[in-house]
Amino acid sequence: MRLLVSLILTLWAAATSAQNWEEQRIFGTQADAATRLWVLSSTDTALFEPVLESFLQTRPGVAVEYLVTGTADLDQVFRADPAAFDVVISSAMDLQLKLANDGFARRLDGVSHPPRAQWRQSLFAFTTEPAAFVLNRAAFAGQPLPRTRQGLIRALRADPETFRGRVGTYDVRQSGLGYLFATQDARASETFWRLTEVMGALEAQLYCCSGDMIEDVASGRLLVAYNVLGSYAAARHDLADRIVIIAPEDFPTTMMRTAFVSAQSSSPGPAEDLVRHIIAVQSADAGEDGYPLPPLAKTPAGTVPATIALEPALITYLDRLKRRTFIREWESAIIQGP
Repeated sequence: MRLLVSLILTLWAAATSAQNWEEQRIFGTQADAATRLWVLSSTDTALFEPVLESFLQTRPGVAVEYLVTGTADLDQVFRADPAAFDVVISSAMDLQLKLANDGFARRLDGVSHPPRAQWRQSLFAFTTEPAAFVLNRAAFAGQPLPRTRQGLIRALRADPETFRGRVGTYDVRQSGLGYLFATQDARASETFWRLTEVMGALEAQLYCCSGDMIEDVASGRLLVAYNVLGSYAAARHDLADRIVIIAPEDFPTTMMRTAFVSAQSSSPGPAEDLVRHIIAVQSADAGEDGYPLPPLAKTPAGTVPATIALEPALITYLDRLKRRTFIREWESAIIQGP
């Protein structure tokens, strides 16, 4: 039996090494672990490490292999081989909901969770994270900071030569989260399309990931990044003197990071335990310290949360025709070169 387990791990290691992971790290006592969980995630390892470490403190027989890739790539990799992974974590709520709706997620009974933050007891949200503007602090010194999308439009139009080639946003063709933010912005207001056209006229730089945009704003390569994950920017305490994080005041675009257990997990018990642990430590009532990701926010009784909801309407823009139409319109606005 031990030989069989060793052979399986060897074959899986060879398979995962072929994938170009952004990050790959093993947590736990590898040699003694009777159970190994493979976690497929879009969340940077540094931001999720405290959650995994706290989970493993009371589970000496478990190890976790944590594999990080982009949101769109994550969806494709998992669909290609759902039995290869035990837990899936992503910020692309629409893609996650589609996976759960397509039967890829295992139902977890007995999880007490707000209805708005779970889908059919199989997909569970555990953070509340707004999209933000991230600005280069030096570039805006002595100037009023833009606090709405219209304000950002005015700032960019007022000094186009300063901002030309130094505005960044997601490439929604490649980023699942970027596509989610863009489609939700477009549903909320026509201002999104005006801002996209202004950024396009300024030769906007397109990115896969929030982390890269944040680094470039801090270095001065960019002066503005639009729709960056505010949680990622806030976690960069080392850059606080070089960047400014603005949560737009006109309308919020706030996502919830989600997790589920693969319906084909080979270790469903430990995988369920991990998801339950994530929910527990990221609860607004948990009162835990040392977790970089923001918790799932409470919603006061009688109010409507200003958050993208886990509901069927979320996957509307995943329809192939709607996606193709949206991408075509976005490309027309953002790519204005010859």
